[in-house]
Amino acid sequence: MTDLATLEASRLALLGRLDSAKTKAERNRQGQFATPPALASEIVSYAISMLPASASIRFLEPGFGTGPFYSALLRDSSGKKIDFAAAYETDPHYAEPSKQLWCGTGLSLRFEDFTDAEPPIREEDKYNLIVCNPPYVRHHHLSRSEKRRLQAKVKHAMNIEMNGLGGLYTYFLVLSQAWMQVGGVGAWLIPSEFMDVNYGRKVKEFLLDKVTLHRIHRFDPDEVQFEDALVSSAVLFFKNTPPPPNHKVEFTFGGSLASPASVRRVTNEEVRKALKWTGMHNSGAISQEKQNGIVLSDLFIIKRGVATGNNAFFILTDEQVKQFDISRRFLTPILPSPRDLETDEILADEKGEPEISIRRYLLSCHLPEHEVKKRHPSLWAYLESGVKNGVHERYLCRHRAPWYSQEHRSPSLFLCTYMGRQTAAGRAPFRFILNHSKATAANVYLMLYPKPALSALINGNQEVCRSIWEALSEITADALMGNGRTYGGGLHKLEPKELANVPANGLLSVLPEHVNPRKHMQMELFA
Repeated sequence: MTDLATLEASRLALLGRLDSAKTKAERNRQGQFATPPALASEIVSYAISMLPASASIRFLEPGFGTGPFYSALLRDSSGKKIDFAAAYETDPHYAEPSKQLWCGTGLSLRFEDFTDAEPPIREEDKYNLIVCNPPYVRHHHLSRSEKRRLQAKVKHAMNIEMNGLGGLYTYFLVLSQAWMQVGGVGAWLIPSEFMDVNYGRKVKEFLLDKVTLHRIHRFDPDEVQFEDALVSSAVLFFKNTPPPPNHKVEFTFGGSLASPASVRRVTNEEVRKALKWTGMHNSGAISQEKQNGIVLSDLFIIKRGVATGNNAFFILTDEQVKQFDISRRFLTPILPSPRDLETDEILADEKGEPEISIRRYLLSCHLPEHEVKKRHPSLWAYLESGVKNGVHERYLCRHRAPWYSQEHRSPSLFLCTYMGRQTAAGRAPFRFILNHSKATAANVYLMLYPKPALSALINGNQEVCRSIWEALSEITADALMGNGRTYGGGLHKLEPKELANVPANGLLSVLPEHVNPRKHMQMELFA
């Protein structure tokens, strides 16, 4: 048989050729991100260490690609006999060349979708080592019929109702249990976002109830594992047995699998109570149980800004407004991107427009096409340019009537940026903006609308308004990041419901008690 080191070198060369023959957009849509060789070796070695010393190996790699884990297994099986090795790959672009590469090694490579295949019935035909980096296909790249098929498959096989917003990898993970021998080991390299988002709840229930979750290692988001994917990764290991009483899960973070930067062991029940898992390695998890005090949703209604469907077309500069002679009747001031916002306090001129150097305007019109064409020829000409470039066929646009109308978002006094990175000085990746103008905001901002009790307290009082903004700005980076989600490269995001869960006790402390005593304020807020 060919030397294993030579085979691995050939695999890497093949992978480079195959990847370069596809565009990055194609591989992103199909969720094809190759596992780095060193990481594949670490994962396989750790998974093998969880098997009984006397066990031989029946190996399965459900999302094969070119076989990084199979290659790692052949190079270091820790002296264990490999009884059988199988794999699934549905893309012929990778499957055909990989079959030729691994010919003669004993691998059974099947050109089939793992989620559509039937698992073995007999226990002896199942696998005791399943290792996989499943395709990271986001839910919006799955057709409705495909989602229904996957959900029905999981429901039939596992009696689990999967969330339709879950990516393809969630189905791979859950379905794998049907292929595992009792006591078998599963090792999965997947995006860490399942730990914090609502669609991940069923996955977490599976890991806590159906199997024994042994360990989750979350990589430092600043150290992206995949060069071509902006995603924060985690590796989880579990055994196909019910969790024993008082079982503890090991959460590790940063460094490597062998030498993590931090380690913490947490009981299953503690993990179950945690709303988010990304902070479990350092006691930073947020409990689902009601916190003492209040959270931002007690004070504010929080919404994303306007989703235009195509910012480049619908958000115009002063120069574009003049160039295309678009009537101000169809324009609303809108804040520029946070990176173009020079200040966190936005003053207004006599017309209510923001006093900032970079002004932008949102185009929106609710008139029917025939009326626009007849009465507003300049606007009609601009809209026709959008049709020529396919703007009207964008997802949001084609679901609006007319396609060039926008949802209404009233200006808000308080805003928070939707995403960002923590600065070297430790400043939070999110900025709170005090907006005195009539400008609305795009969906790169979260808009905080004071609830009635707080709104009545503000009632045009600039001192109170500024105190609230300053209190918002003093919310710690840990509190914000702990409630949000983290992606590769240290990118942090906050959805409205996540910002809503951030503790807000600091805000009550700045409200003037002589105007409205705190206890009375809380009674109104919770009424």
